[in-house]
Amino acid sequence: MGELIRLDDRLNKPPDNLICRKPWEFRKADWRTSHFVQMLKSQSAKLESHREEAYRKGSMTVSQIPAHFVLKGDLAYTIRAMYAYRENELKMREVYYLMGLMDCMINQVNPVLRTDLLRVLYNTVFEMKERLHVHWHGPLNQILLPMDPRFHQESQYRASLRKALSLKELFGAIWQGTAKMFDILSAQYVFYCPGAGSG
Repeated sequence: MGELIRLDDRLNKPPDNLICRKPWEFRKADWRTSHFVQMLKSQSAKLESHREEAYRKGSMTVSQIPAHFVLKGDLAYTIRAMYAYRENELKMREVYYLMGLMDCMINQVNPVLRTDLLRVLYNTVFEMKERLHVHWHGPLNQILLPMDPRFHQESQYRASLRKALSLKELFGAIWQGTAKMFDILSAQYVFYCPGAGSG
């Protein structure tokens, strides 16, 4: 005799919102948002549990969203570029390295950047930008994604950049720092994309 399929179990579950689990976890938001949302995995687990409970009770959307960052402004360019390469970890890492280089140009003080070597950094950024199809518009301020200080100490990262005595050391510190940030973002965060709820 064939296996009995319990349709009521399927009907009481929310639609699967997982887009990809690795290298970064992306899910589709089913609440009204026009921006990507970054949330700790622990908070996302609570949200997914709340989604299941809401669907069991007949609601098609969640009523509460746990603590999160709304990625708008400069951060919107960053997360859109990362999302575009979501199936290619090497490209994602390269894009985040580019974000680190760009951040260094706009937010970092280093004696190396007070010389003609600034032109090398500038040319590297624009070459990578074109090759990776990453574009920003308007003035930029914060392009590296926010992280809980329990996982990442921004001041230590900035100090490592200030200590660089050559452009090679500076590039190395940015590569190492953005690689660590990438791994933290992969291990600790979920990114919700504007989804069905945004109408």
